[in-house]
Amino acid sequence: MQHPSPLKVALFVSAFSAAAAAALPGCARFGAVYPPRPAASPATPVADPAPSRIVTHVSVTSAALRSSLDETVPRTGDGDFQLAGTTRRYAWSRSPLAVGFSQGRLVLDTRVDAKVDVRVSSLDFPIDLKVAAEPVVNTDYKVKLQSIDVKVTSSDRRLRVADSVGGVFEAIRAQVHQKLQEFEYDLKPTLAEAYARVARPLDIPIGEAKGCAMLKVLGVEAGPTVIADGVEKDLALIVAPSVTLPCANPEESLPLPPLANVATITPGPFTVTVPVAASYEELTRAMSVTFTDGKYFFSTDYPKLYLEKPELYESQGMLVLKMHIAGPVHAAGIDTDINGDIFLSGHLSVVDNELRMPDLEPTIETSNFFLSLKAMADVAKIRDQARAALRLDIGERLRTVRSKLSSDLTFGGPRACFKGDVDRIEVTGAYAHGTYVRVYVAVTGRAAAAVPCPNAG
Repeated sequence: MQHPSPLKVALFVSAFSAAAAAALPGCARFGAVYPPRPAASPATPVADPAPSRIVTHVSVTSAALRSSLDETVPRTGDGDFQLAGTTRRYAWSRSPLAVGFSQGRLVLDTRVDAKVDVRVSSLDFPIDLKVAAEPVVNTDYKVKLQSIDVKVTSSDRRLRVADSVGGVFEAIRAQVHQKLQEFEYDLKPTLAEAYARVARPLDIPIGEAKGCAMLKVLGVEAGPTVIADGVEKDLALIVAPSVTLPCANPEESLPLPPLANVATITPGPFTVTVPVAASYEELTRAMSVTFTDGKYFFSTDYPKLYLEKPELYESQGMLVLKMHIAGPVHAAGIDTDINGDIFLSGHLSVVDNELRMPDLEPTIETSNFFLSLKAMADVAKIRDQARAALRLDIGERLRTVRSKLSSDLTFGGPRACFKGDVDRIEVTGAYAHGTYVRVYVAVTGRAAAAVPCPNAG
């Protein structure tokens, strides 16, 4: 015959003692030997995010470039040149620019009508002005032109005096070259607004609890420039995203960091891993929505018996749910008022985008107490209700955040617009710490900026 182990004997003694105490008439108070709490700590929830990249595809159309360049390149010009030892005048005017692209360079073509004072008359002749340049984005988010090559030529056969008016060609070329060196197309206003919206804390309500999402921007990187009927470029915001419950004190807002040009950036949708740090107090408030007016009446056999004051804490790697139980019990030969605490414990896990405690079970002391009331069905009901209350659908809870992020990151006007989309939210891990729970959420999205806005009328 197999003898019971000392542990089983101890549990039997504990169950017998609890049953005897609960069977006594009058007011019964009990104090279970609950899992130990960690030492008190004033520390706030720590998200400790790892850097991630939000990739934005920026496109500037050829029409936008043509309009901006047309304003930069002078439409008319004049000056002096030397002819046969005397000073002569010249003047010119150009037609609208034509913008093209060739071998990774921006190509500008226009026709110039020139008028040159030669000796006793004036000479009118056409000039072909052709510009080839490489568009780049500098550290201050301005599209500039480098490696500028300006050519001024004419096919007019009347120019017998080509040698004499050669200085006019050079003067026109120098004027255009100088203006193109000064040219800049500023992307900073559009990107700075996107940055300000990203850096702003975002409120996240979860039941009665309140959290904040933060996307601290650490830097901005730019990939190579692509020429495709315009200028296209991938920009990556290096961010440290986090969600805290309750809201952590926001850090001082910093200006948009300088742009860093890098050799490559992975294009397409991006995934940002967001750590959600929640204090147990806030999680308790979030699960309090299960209780009506602060109380939960759970038993059909004992209709006046209720649970209240749920409280979560971590103990030895497990989450412990403590609840106060109170109310009269008048049934099955029991006539007493219950007033005490019960405890359930289990491990955090992530199942199909939900945060759960599938192994949440009452502690031995709590089970023995309900056994003494001949109410084992009710302890199972309490356990199932607690499991349901602690099932947190992160995807559902963050659906408003997903919508708000998409709407907040979609803005602009006729000159430029920015559009952001959050496509998927996935919970990837959950871990209990001494004073808070940290949950990792992967957010997949897309972002793009267009100049000008394609929907502009």
